[in-house]
Amino acid sequence: MTVRPCLHWPDKRLRTPAEPIVELTDADHQTWVDLIDTMEAMPGVGMGANQIGVMRRLIVVDASSERGQAVKMGNPEVLHASIELREHEEASPNLPGVSAVIKRPRAVTVRYLDEQGRIARKDFVGLWATSVQHQIDHINGRMYFDHLSRTKRDMLIKKARKLA
Repeated sequence: MTVRPCLHWPDKRLRTPAEPIVELTDADHQTWVDLIDTMEAMPGVGMGANQIGVMRRLIVVDASSERGQAVKMGNPEVLHASIELREHEEASPNLPGVSAVIKRPRAVTVRYLDEQGRIARKDFVGLWATSVQHQIDHINGRMYFDHLSRTKRDMLIKKARKLA
């Protein structure tokens, strides 16, 4: 089990889009394992590779109640998002101690590279959809608080700095 340290905001890698996967490597497979171990240790429901300093378009998501159902994705992209929105309180280990309620599409269809390097397509609903969108934001160099107004975002970051 390898729990990796998470980068702390405002590390510039959290604002840098991750590199696309051309071909999956052994290191990518190990990154997925490390992401799952780190996510479980938090505990959380997803993680993007750049959160641990790996600048590759790799994410994991596991919003199951029994755990151990992680979906590993390379180059994930949302193909379709529902019009219906869902509110959920989101947080990140990269900015510990704070959270915010974010509205995102309730369901999404995502295309990605699976563990064998094949293109896969999967529908996600509810917390799964929220988490996959949150992780895709991470590897695109965005944080959940980017969905807030400037005033709310500034207050959240100020509060996190006080807690640190």
